[in-house]
Amino acid sequence: MVCLTEAAPGKYGTYPKDRPIREYIEKGVVVINKPSGPTSHEVAAFVRDILEANVAGHSGSLDPVVTGTQPVMIGKATRAVAALRLSGKEYICLMKLHRGVPKKRIESVLSEFVGGVYQMPPVRSAVKRAVRVRQIYYIEPLEITDTLVLMKVGCEAGTYIRKLCHDIGMALGVGAHMQELIRSKAGPFTDSEWVSLWELKDAYFDWKESGDESELRRVILPMESAFSHLPKIVVRDTAVDALCSGAFLARAGIVSYETSLQKGEMAAVFSQKGEIISLSVALMSPDEIQNSKNGFVAKPKAVLMEKGTYPSCWKHKNPADES
Repeated sequence: MVCLTEAAPGKYGTYPKDRPIREYIEKGVVVINKPSGPTSHEVAAFVRDILEANVAGHSGSLDPVVTGTQPVMIGKATRAVAALRLSGKEYICLMKLHRGVPKKRIESVLSEFVGGVYQMPPVRSAVKRAVRVRQIYYIEPLEITDTLVLMKVGCEAGTYIRKLCHDIGMALGVGAHMQELIRSKAGPFTDSEWVSLWELKDAYFDWKESGDESELRRVILPMESAFSHLPKIVVRDTAVDALCSGAFLARAGIVSYETSLQKGEMAAVFSQKGEIISLSVALMSPDEIQNSKNGFVAKPKAVLMEKGTYPSCWKHKNPADES
């Protein structure tokens, strides 16, 4: 994190973990360990009903038989679903070969599938059926026993692991199918944050019955945690309200930024108290930010903070206003 100026948080806003409990729930995410059976939509509906929320949304569908990491955004946090849905995923897959193959040969073929692969979405799919390229970041064989291959796969969102297993089997010349699948990671969330639906229900019941918020605050995370994998920009309190109105982020409003920021890529814009303000597209590289005294650094893609949370201090100005 590169700090451009010193500025202490003011009296406005709230640290995410200090939000009143109902607001905390309505701006939260729960990482459900999805059981086999229900669809991802059904899991999101269960979460919504348990927490008596108006709405809840999941960050990417899993087949009913697939288990594992299923982040569910609650209430106002559902505005962040689209960004999380596009983030990378990791799976633990058990692949069944239709005939035995030497271990070295299996390991060699698995390595050939790292990189871009062509895939056609299945007939029963929520997306248009057209050949598309998906990136496989890594395939790590964890255990190979006879015709069973246990492997860890890191991949781009929208990758079909069932199809990947089929193609690996074809490349080996023996055929293969996916026997079991667990999603171990979705964006910044991993199996270390798993919560069962029963745990969530018990925590909510305890709060309603006794007023004890501690367990509920443990199983629900602030929605800001959904953006921890994105490059971060922190802004002055005086810039927040204009950004909530859709203003472009000016260089003068920045307190600090991460050097992983890339021009043209998505960044998360935060207040000094760690509240998410918006998801924005970077208009400058880190070097350009460092060497500039003015200009626009980012344009908003999705505004997540309500206008009026911070006082109005800056005029709402965008590049078009200056032409």
